[in-house]
Amino acid sequence: MDGRDKPDHDDGALAGFSPQPHPAPMKQKGGWVYIMTNRSNGTLYIGVTSDLGRRVHEHREGLIAGFTRQYGLKRLVWYEWHDEIEAAIQRETSMKRWYRAYKTRTIMARNPDWNDLYEELA
Repeated sequence: MDGRDKPDHDDGALAGFSPQPHPAPMKQKGGWVYIMTNRSNGTLYIGVTSDLGRRVHEHREGLIAGFTRQYGLKRLVWYEWHDEIEAAIQRETSMKRWYRAYKTRTIMARNPDWNDLYEELA
């Protein structure tokens, strides 16, 4: 096993990790890890930001050139809060190494219909 088919840590083992979305304001000292897609079971993008609402808006409007604009990834399907931005960056880096099947299971655990969660941010 090369570590890509499962997380490299237990969900509760990472300091500053909250497995459920945190009711904190969208902009704080910590950070958000998030997944964007274009459709159910479509292309995935994993990102990290300190301001989730702003960043998802930028993706949805195509304001920044890059992968999400190129592939039309405008649907926020998963996100989680970390108390420290460093922990969020570590989680993003780890998740980007996962096999797609584990990323899909992570989305399905919270959002089985792959709904756009952007409205939850308001």
